[in-house]
Amino acid sequence: MSILRSVVTGVGGYLPETVVTNDDLSKVVDTSDDWIRERTGIRRRHRANDDQAVSDLAVEAAKKALAEAGKTPADVDLIVVATTTADLTFPAAAAIVQRKLGCPVGIAFDVQAVCSGFVYAMTVADGFVARGHSKCALVIGAETMTRLMDWTDRGTCVLFGDGAGAVVLEPGEGQGTTADRGMLGFALRCDGTKQDLLYVDGGPSTTGTVGKLRMQGNQVFKHAVINISEAVIAAAQVAGVEIKDVDWFIPHQANQRILAGVAHRLGIDESKVITTVADHANTSAASIPLALAEGVADGRIKKGDLLLMEAMGGGLTWGACVVRL
Repeated sequence: MSILRSVVTGVGGYLPETVVTNDDLSKVVDTSDDWIRERTGIRRRHRANDDQAVSDLAVEAAKKALAEAGKTPADVDLIVVATTTADLTFPAAAAIVQRKLGCPVGIAFDVQAVCSGFVYAMTVADGFVARGHSKCALVIGAETMTRLMDWTDRGTCVLFGDGAGAVVLEPGEGQGTTADRGMLGFALRCDGTKQDLLYVDGGPSTTGTVGKLRMQGNQVFKHAVINISEAVIAAAQVAGVEIKDVDWFIPHQANQRILAGVAHRLGIDESKVITTVADHANTSAASIPLALAEGVADGRIKKGDLLLMEAMGGGLTWGACVVRL
């Protein structure tokens, strides 16, 4: 029986020009290149210029994704932006992206699930595309996480960077099998009782300020490896695939030790893991689409490959999705 699937037809990524190395950070906070590398695997990160808003990063990534898909802004009827660092309290970053790209009137809104945002946004967009309500959707993960840093806290400020990644989703016919291109399955989770492990200590209805990121790193690490693995297994079961059949594992790029821990727990060979954390650091909702874009650009990821994406972020939120490119 023929069914509609949400098919990824274009991907794109954008990183700001300014690069901040570990040695650069050692001049503003008590840290060192060795200390950061040993604990996180991070060597450098990108930082947006003062005059760059998160929508600007999103637009650049979206342009690349549209070009690869052979589409123009005039084709776009749905924009979903996953971000924690929107330009303004409102309107949504997606609305600003729509204006800056010159897209026609359509649907545009943000998804806020912090580092899990892109996985959440993909499943939300799937609800439109695979049901015939969107013919050309932009799903974007974009962040300026460096704006949320407490630059006296070496445990957090060294971890994050800025960037954006985007995909174009279009409806495609499938046969309802695992051989279909497109979104095959997902699993989303949230445990609000773990809020204090990773959060920002400000907001419009509490402090009236943006606030700064706070994290209990050891606790987040413990929950990440266990919870992400469960969601990945659940998403694979929904998709009807075996973990061993996955061509590429594209995890949220939070910390090299978490990436390795989850891959080991799932029995995924290191050669199948797309890793960008060393050069991008943690770009929150942007990290998965940035890693996807890099894997496609360098030729590792090819049309027809089976992809497994996962993430965990503040909330605590976490989730996974299975997509055949």
